[in-house]
Amino acid sequence: MDLQFDWEEVDAFVRQPDGMLFSWCERFHFYRHLIYGIIQWEPGEPLLQRLEAESIVKLVFPLHVEAKRKRLLRVWALNWWDFTDQPIDEIYSYFGTKMAVYFSFLGMYTRWMLFPAGLGFVVHLVDFGPFQLLVLPIFFISIVLWAVMFSQFWKRKNSALLSRWQISYSVGAYPGYDLGFKVPGKDRSSLQSSVELISKWGRDKKNDKERFQREEWFGTLMRFRNDVIIILSIICLQLPFELAYAHLYEVVESDYMKFGLTVIYLFLIQYFTRIGGKISVQLINNENNANREYRADSLVYKVFGLYFMQSYIGLFYHALLHRNFKTLRQVLIQRLIVSEVLENLWENSFPYLKYSYKKYKVRRKSKKEKGSPTGKIQFKSRVEKEYLKPTYSASIGEELEDGLFDDLLELTLQFGMIMMFACAFPLAFAFAALNNVTEIRTDALKLLVMMKRPVPRAAATIGAWLNIFQFLIVMSICTNSVLLVCLYDKEGKWRIEPGLAAILVMEHILLLIKFGFSRFVPEEPAWVRANRVKNATQAHEMYSKQLLRSISGGERTSNEIMKVE
Repeated sequence: MDLQFDWEEVDAFVRQPDGMLFSWCERFHFYRHLIYGIIQWEPGEPLLQRLEAESIVKLVFPLHVEAKRKRLLRVWALNWWDFTDQPIDEIYSYFGTKMAVYFSFLGMYTRWMLFPAGLGFVVHLVDFGPFQLLVLPIFFISIVLWAVMFSQFWKRKNSALLSRWQISYSVGAYPGYDLGFKVPGKDRSSLQSSVELISKWGRDKKNDKERFQREEWFGTLMRFRNDVIIILSIICLQLPFELAYAHLYEVVESDYMKFGLTVIYLFLIQYFTRIGGKISVQLINNENNANREYRADSLVYKVFGLYFMQSYIGLFYHALLHRNFKTLRQVLIQRLIVSEVLENLWENSFPYLKYSYKKYKVRRKSKKEKGSPTGKIQFKSRVEKEYLKPTYSASIGEELEDGLFDDLLELTLQFGMIMMFACAFPLAFAFAALNNVTEIRTDALKLLVMMKRPVPRAAATIGAWLNIFQFLIVMSICTNSVLLVCLYDKEGKWRIEPGLAAILVMEHILLLIKFGFSRFVPEEPAWVRANRVKNATQAHEMYSKQLLRSISGGERTSNEIMKVE
């Protein structure tokens, strides 16, 4: 529940892991409200907005705290002794909930990746003699069970983290955590009290019900229309382009021609996909989503559809239509090794180059204005230096998502590639594990050194990305079953009885395990569930007392309210 804070009831609020009363996300919202909502130039016009319009204030952004930043550099970004160990509580206190949840997920994913990486290494290098035909099915079953267990145990860890941080499970859905939330007919700054809302609802229930139903169905139709536009664009525009590239890659014999074709393809597809992402942002702005997190999830599904087609349709073409597993392995190696290495170099070097270029422009401009002074120009304050650093933003735009969008997209595409084609290239898990170990430290360095401090967001989970992980697990069961059929049925007759029947039975059993395991293993530990019930009961009692106090006009004391109860 969202309760109005009162110093008299301060004991009811649990302190943060760093000892602070409010989290970094809450403090950031306080600062925003103070500088934009209270200090006015004229009635209804915040002073800071006037200063920004006159270019007196260039940008408002949170600064790094040097003492905490240096500590995180020492114990996190530059600490290579334990590859997956991270100070999650300190990350939460410094960056906020969403960033801490992401790095916790990345650390657990990397730690769990060590099992399929070792197993894939053994399968790829060891010859099992007469049992070689059974190796790939056993490996396939093992990695599917591993993925199912990982997704379910991540939910348990996520719920445990939120309980430790005293965060509600549906925090992203609460309007109080989203400054962009709009109540129909009202601005966020003029939200009414509970008593006023209840009394207004009681006066005109019929009109309110019709209005909410109308807005609900209109929003549903808008989302359906946008989804249809994206799906038709993928089928009519992107699918022919991807199939044409895959076909040319198959028929071209020269390795140099293939390399040149891949370079041209990567250049064009990045351009087209970014255009698709920006179109998705424009479509989502017309949707009637409840808050920013819901809009962000809608964006994730749409943009992932574009990248899904880009990343996997060529692999499906080589594996299923041509059954060319040699080419399939080559493409997988290129995507996993070359693409990820180049992408990591680019995402970590580009912000530094951008920052260095901005400093160069500022110093050059200062020299011209001051008449070529001697010596090196120094910035007067840390604010000026951090102002030149790039913002941690998504490549498709800053309206709905921050830089975590690109990081989670990269992680999800990697997961889909190693899972859906596991039987074709078991060694891919080892490359992915090595990349993720590096990813933890490079992302930490990027956030602490090369970027402005990100604006905190209160998302309690990784959101839509977890649903995409679940979807990719189901897809991997289907694709690997088909790969096994293609590997064993080299003549293409699809009559490998009883082998084909065994593979089909195995596929159905794995799908049953996938959907049944979530029922067998609860999403939250028992102690978390007990704490949640206890906290909900206490919050309900406090909210009831506050509501009664508001109704009575604040004249009754707490003892009188207890007597009324």
